[in-house]
Amino acid sequence: MELLLMLGYFIFVAVIIEISSTLLVITGLKRKVARYQVISMLTNTGFTTDEARLILEHPVRRKISGFLILFGAFSLAVIISILSSYLSDDIHFKQLGLILCIVGITLCLLKTGPIRRFLKEKLNDSLQDQYQLDELPIREALYMNKSDLLIDIPLSEESHYVNKRWIDVWDDDEDIKLLFIRRGEEVIRLHLDEEQLHEGDLLFVLGDEKTIKYKFRNELHRKEKNNHGISGS
Repeated sequence: MELLLMLGYFIFVAVIIEISSTLLVITGLKRKVARYQVISMLTNTGFTTDEARLILEHPVRRKISGFLILFGAFSLAVIISILSSYLSDDIHFKQLGLILCIVGITLCLLKTGPIRRFLKEKLNDSLQDQYQLDELPIREALYMNKSDLLIDIPLSEESHYVNKRWIDVWDDDEDIKLLFIRRGEEVIRLHLDEEQLHEGDLLFVLGDEKTIKYKFRNELHRKEKNNHGISGS
């Protein structure tokens, strides 16, 4: 009997994982990243990845994260309690069945299109109403679409943009905006159109993802190659 109760509780935890993952997806997170982070927070493993920043930088996701961390600690206590119930006959199958029905219905509702759209609108409204601009994730603060990209582009000596002005690099019909240039310890924000680009500059650009990746394909290829070289060394 205790094993059946344990199985029922594991099903309950699995449904909580799916509900939390769905809520994170509604906030804009990719499903595979959402599920992995949910499991990491729920088990209190402390495993950190680059995707963990996506949770910490988003106020709504931080609240979901806090719930999962607390629920993970509670789940451990429940599992220990179930194991100790071998010494007792007090097993509440009806209560567990009711809880499973409630969370199951909640998950089914979250999977429906109207509920997902409603929650997405409410979450976006909540972000705009309750948080200052500097507290919002970059994507929300800059009103970025799915097709937008914010990226840093290093200029090596092989780049044909070196020694050119940004106004000569960028065309009027290209959806690209240079936000600033990092040159060593210096950050350049003023008169960017007339600024001559140097070897070693780091360009922070925002715009259409396809346009950026095509225009700076050589620079991004070298950046990716260098990153792989560093991680592999």
